[in-house]
Amino acid sequence: MKKSLIALCAALTLGIAQADTLSKIKSSGAVTMGVRESSGALSYTLGDGKYVGYHVEICARVIQALQKQLGLTALATRYQPVTSQNRIPLVQNGTVDIECGSTTNNVARQRDVSFAVTTYVEEVRIATKVNSGITSIAQLNGKKVATTTGTTSVQTLRKNERASGMNFDEVYGKDHADSFLLMDSGRADAFVMDGQILAGLISKAKNPADFRIVGEVLSVEPIAIMFRKDDPQFKKAVDATVIGMMASGELAKIYDKWFLQPIPPANTRVGLPLSEANKAAWATPNDKPMEDYARK
Repeated sequence: MKKSLIALCAALTLGIAQADTLSKIKSSGAVTMGVRESSGALSYTLGDGKYVGYHVEICARVIQALQKQLGLTALATRYQPVTSQNRIPLVQNGTVDIECGSTTNNVARQRDVSFAVTTYVEEVRIATKVNSGITSIAQLNGKKVATTTGTTSVQTLRKNERASGMNFDEVYGKDHADSFLLMDSGRADAFVMDGQILAGLISKAKNPADFRIVGEVLSVEPIAIMFRKDDPQFKKAVDATVIGMMASGELAKIYDKWFLQPIPPANTRVGLPLSEANKAAWATPNDKPMEDYARK
């Protein structure tokens, strides 16, 4: 009985220590940022361990603010590539302190992790080749539809009322670039994913004019920075920096940089003007899950 109690106390102590991210960062002098290899303009790699993008830059500003708040003369940033499958476990187990990719804030995920205020409101769309003839959800019937393992996009498509009674085969890419390749190579007829990811991948394709985003918006999803659950002080620190950037206009400038201006490595434009949904999220900062956006 005593051993069980000791083990329980140790586990609770570990959980408390792990949840106190600010103390962890201060004692280690480093922050581990979860980043994606190919999440459109939100987070992607340039190779050689360098990661850039809209969310990566926002998180860099957050880390600068944390350094000042903690009174540190230096604060190192360590990059940890994550995937759709492992991003939540790596946040939960303490490997990643702040995840800066393309993660949708939803009710199910809120049971395991926490989110900062929404920084990007995404629309899930369909990408296809121009010569495919596909222009709507209805034309996916009997087709092969690509998506990325660990994401919710195809489930979102299946739940769409316009997809009722349809039958299509799902094919999975290990990451977004792989899913795009499935479509590019003809192994899939369409790719269902976040609109900005689709636009970003198309802009980097060898022949961007060969592809287009078509059909109805499948869902509207709030994207946000993710971190460990039950750590109110860390959430307060992250939210304060992000909300400050919204109020000052800095977030709008960062958006313009990554979505409207030429970006590396090919110096092409994603070309997605700021949506009304994004403007609304910035005007009234919140961490509401995607289920709230679906309510009429």
